[in-house]
Amino acid sequence: MVILEICAQSLTAAINADESGAHRIELCTHLPVGGLTPPADLIKQVIESVNIPVFVLIRPRAGDFYFTPSELERIYVEIEMAIACGAAGIVSGALTVRNKINSVALHHMVSLCDGKPFTFHRAIEQVDNPKEALDQLIQSGAHRVLTGGSMGHAYQSRQELKTFQTHAGDRLTILAGSGVTALNVIGLIHESGIREVHASAKYGSSATQYQDPNDSNPAEIKKILASIASI
Repeated sequence: MVILEICAQSLTAAINADESGAHRIELCTHLPVGGLTPPADLIKQVIESVNIPVFVLIRPRAGDFYFTPSELERIYVEIEMAIACGAAGIVSGALTVRNKINSVALHHMVSLCDGKPFTFHRAIEQVDNPKEALDQLIQSGAHRVLTGGSMGHAYQSRQELKTFQTHAGDRLTILAGSGVTALNVIGLIHESGIREVHASAKYGSSATQYQDPNDSNPAEIKKILASIASI
């Protein structure tokens, strides 16, 4: 079975994902800048309103992933907040200025999850040695990594993601995300061998005046799921 995770930036988007059959939600705010930590009240609202697991993105600001000590402290506090609100998992990450995973921060993030799954996010696309980074994630106890590969687009990086999948095996889940659509998800899965995909499935230009273009579109979610089911 292939898992579809939908990146939702609002309560409406999360409900759309749940009602359309998605398997998991990654909850954030400010999707146009790559997603930021959602507030506690939104986390609680979403968890109370949906029937699928909600993983919470923890990212204190837009921009790079070289966080200052005070920013890292904020990340730790926000992880604890999300877990206290009932998050089923956490999505976060940090790098050093030398484009390596910040291993000290990583281990602390994983420990704060209280046994719940930790996903290292797309910061991994900026590391100089991806396979070394995968080994660090495995050793840390992280459960998965979200990535679109070095091209920042899952389908375009599908051969690279295949090498990641081969390297990680069953030690770490490769969650393919960025640019995933109903039109390319079959090829992505076939050619990379991954078993989890991540999409925002946004309304985009098809949004009406009553819809946020960055919210998830039930029609697109259903098309992605239909494509996955046909494999």
